[in-house]
Amino acid sequence: MAKKSMIQREIKRKGLVNRFIRKRQTIKQRLKDLMVNVETANIYEEKLKLQENLQKLPKNSIPIRIKNRCWKTGRSRGYYRDFGLSRHVVREMAHEGMLPGVIKASW
Repeated sequence: MAKKSMIQREIKRKGLVNRFIRKRQTIKQRLKDLMVNVETANIYEEKLKLQENLQKLPKNSIPIRIKNRCWKTGRSRGYYRDFGLSRHVVREMAHEGMLPGVIKASW
């Protein structure tokens, strides 16, 4: 079982990502549009201003900082995306027949 504080930290990160995702997308889109339309003279200053706005957003609002965790134990390592579980729990549930279509390999 993972520490409760780590699980809560991940929940907080997911909330921050959901809260700031639209703002982050609009700033990034404006940066892309600025690069396409290079006609303006003060493009460098606008680009710097947009980059500063991006940096003002919280670090934990970046989607890449979310770590996959097992929904049963909260373990972050050995995570199977297909099941949303860690390898320990997948093995236990497969042996008990709780995962449909998953059988133990033998040859």
